[in-house]
Amino acid sequence: MSRCIRSTGHAFVPERGGQNTHVSPARLCEPLGPPTGLTYTRLPIIRCPQAVSSPETQKASEIALPPGSDITVLIKPGTPALPLKPCYIIHNKRQLTTLIIRSGEKVNFSFNCQNPEKHFVIETQKSIDCMSGPCPFGEVALQPSTSVLPTLNRTFIWDVRAHKSIGLELQFSVPRLRQVAPGVSCPDGVTYTISGRIDATVVRIGTFCSNGTVSRIKMQEGVKMALHLPWFHKRNFSGFSIANRSSIKRLCIIESVFEDEGSATLMSANYPDGFPEDELMTWQFVVPPHLRASVSFLHFNVSNCEKKEERVEYYIPGSTTNPEVFKLGDKQPGNMAGNFNLSLQGCDQDAQNPGVLRLQFQVLVQHPQNESNKIYVVDLSNEQAMSLTIEPRPIRLSRKFVPGCFVCLESRTCSTNLTLTSGSKHRISFLCDNLTRLWVNAEKTISCMDQRYCYKRSYSLQVPGDILQLPVQLHDFSWKVLVPKDRLSLALLPAQKLQQHTSEKACNTSFSYLVASTVPGQDLYFGSFCPGGSIRQIQVKQNISVTLRTFAPGFQQEASRQGLTVSFIPYFKEEGVFTVTPDTKSKVYLRSPNWDQGLPSLTSVSWNITVPSGQVACLTFLKERTGVVCQTGRAFMIIQEQRTRAEEVFSLEDEVLPKPSFHHHSFWVNISNCSPVSGKQLDLFFWVLLTPRTIDLTVIVSVIVGGAALLLVALGLIICLVRKNRKKKTTSKGLSVGVYNGNVNTQMPMQPKKFPKGRKDSDSHEYAVIDDTMVYGHLLQDSNGSFQRPEVDTYRPFLGPMGDCPPSPPLTGSRAPTAKLTTDQPSSSVPAESESEPYTFSHPNNGNTDIPLLDTHKPSEPEE
Repeated sequence: MSRCIRSTGHAFVPERGGQNTHVSPARLCEPLGPPTGLTYTRLPIIRCPQAVSSPETQKASEIALPPGSDITVLIKPGTPALPLKPCYIIHNKRQLTTLIIRSGEKVNFSFNCQNPEKHFVIETQKSIDCMSGPCPFGEVALQPSTSVLPTLNRTFIWDVRAHKSIGLELQFSVPRLRQVAPGVSCPDGVTYTISGRIDATVVRIGTFCSNGTVSRIKMQEGVKMALHLPWFHKRNFSGFSIANRSSIKRLCIIESVFEDEGSATLMSANYPDGFPEDELMTWQFVVPPHLRASVSFLHFNVSNCEKKEERVEYYIPGSTTNPEVFKLGDKQPGNMAGNFNLSLQGCDQDAQNPGVLRLQFQVLVQHPQNESNKIYVVDLSNEQAMSLTIEPRPIRLSRKFVPGCFVCLESRTCSTNLTLTSGSKHRISFLCDNLTRLWVNAEKTISCMDQRYCYKRSYSLQVPGDILQLPVQLHDFSWKVLVPKDRLSLALLPAQKLQQHTSEKACNTSFSYLVASTVPGQDLYFGSFCPGGSIRQIQVKQNISVTLRTFAPGFQQEASRQGLTVSFIPYFKEEGVFTVTPDTKSKVYLRSPNWDQGLPSLTSVSWNITVPSGQVACLTFLKERTGVVCQTGRAFMIIQEQRTRAEEVFSLEDEVLPKPSFHHHSFWVNISNCSPVSGKQLDLFFWVLLTPRTIDLTVIVSVIVGGAALLLVALGLIICLVRKNRKKKTTSKGLSVGVYNGNVNTQMPMQPKKFPKGRKDSDSHEYAVIDDTMVYGHLLQDSNGSFQRPEVDTYRPFLGPMGDCPPSPPLTGSRAPTAKLTTDQPSSSVPAESESEPYTFSHPNNGNTDIPLLDTHKPSEPEE
């Protein structure tokens, strides 16, 4: 048996030592054990009830529903049930989980927990029958009032039934409704769910929040309206009224009112599920005449039709072709002034495979801009393989309303992006508050596959004037140039010399050229180049992409500086050759292609650096090593003087890069890559600086002294020859010259002598001075019988091509160290002239002076 103390006050019970202790009301009803030798104060005994009324129990609620009101109240567990301490509805001393209150009943109940809103929800449903009697039109009240309902999440449901010939209109007070996708929570928790009927089938019109543009929804054959209020919301009105209308002969009509700039997102019935088969749904848009509206389809699907065709129809003010019919995949109208209607028409679907018709779209209303009334003509009728796209640039927008930015074709078909193709003339306009939110991207393909036709042909890479006159910024214009594989290569010739963009010397122009290879499987980016540098020409091996990219709106002012010509040239095997003529005022920074990822495997690139006369070029590498580690093969660099053809070969894997060097003549820098280890790629960065050539005074004095010495030697030789000629005997001037004297000893050694005199006593070894034309006259006679005098033992300057081809890299498998090679060394395969020859012949000049730029040399072995 339990001893209980009245819960109306506090009690004191003694403890050990005879002291009284305060006991809280929560502990007043507890089983008491047997006496333990303590003294207790006798209290009145109160029996505890079977259903304990805990102090946590909320105060009782009372709901009374008038008879004949057709209202039903249902209190049920919320979904999903929370894993909390169980909570029950206390009614007539019973613990319940569900309580139903019908019309004409009065019920008192409570909950045995402090937070029933976490366990239960309450639904109030009212049935309105407009088929057997008049409908109660007008403002719809919340019954019962929220003031008498417990603090639970509440849902008020109105189920209105009517004939098909009767139209029902739901009118919503300000602030109007905003449609959201099913399952989306509204910011204030207040949600409307509206459904209609097609015979016995319930069709979901949509889910709506407050603060929108939807002012009215018209339906026929009945409506089911649900208003969801959170338990903490003090709202005590429904916010809508019901009116009687004539038949609308369609599923529903949704009216959307715009008072100023704004947007609305709307969805078809049952979205995202399928729109009912062969039904018609209409949206009416009320737009002030001084504003412009544009429609954009955000998402749609079409079903499989057996009869009719799914479509959207517009009734546009001022249009002579109302209604205007569009397919769902067409560009939708824009720049519309005033009110307009949009209807969605379904079709008879295939019974076996119906598919799904659904539509989500946006209507944007904004003030017209000056550009919306101006037409721009883009004439691409003479272009080939070219496309132009006007689209939004990726910028962040604020959460508040931002007017749309549309491109309109023929002033009516508007969209956020528009693509124009070659072969036609296009008329476009803009509906945009800020045209800097748009930009233009264009692409053109130049393909020439006939080697004979393409050779030496040139094409200008210039942005057409019709694009430059548009009021939006040009972002990219790309040319893709295609050539016959392994037959022709390409040369890019700029109108102004180019500068390569580097971190040490960045481009400060409003545009740059981005050059990259488009060969499949080859990721090769040559770099970014802008006008105002030292690069005179860029030669590439195969197909390339040249992109003109702008960085500032001022490109229109600098458009005259653009100008690039691509030419088809004979095929070469290197990936790229840069022809550089450095400026005498500043350094020229150059770096290898694919600077960030490294030069691709087994590729070769060269720089042809021109050094003007009277200048000296200083070549300096910015890093001590390239950092490449080869997996197979070797990576080499060759520096070759073009005049002397002397070259230096460096192993980029093993050796440090050379110290700064000075070059008095034009030279080559060539790098050839191996197959590098991942992460250890080849990249090269260097600069070239020109300085005036200075002559040392010592050099001048040495030259003068050397010249004087040579003059004295020449005078001595002349005197000796004159004296020697005086001793010679006069000989016959006939044509027998060039034949040995018959008295000369021609016998083999060790044979008896025929001549009584020795060589000292004989003058048989002396010769008369003979004119070469007399000796070789029969060889020098031309077809006309005249004689030509050859140039013998005189210097002839080289007049053939020089510097057109880069140096040939050594074999990739070679492990030779750095070596200096020069072409001035005589070839060992040609024997030197014998000093014992009695005389030599002068060979005629055949006129062949085409000396190849490079002979293939093997690096010399290092000396012991």
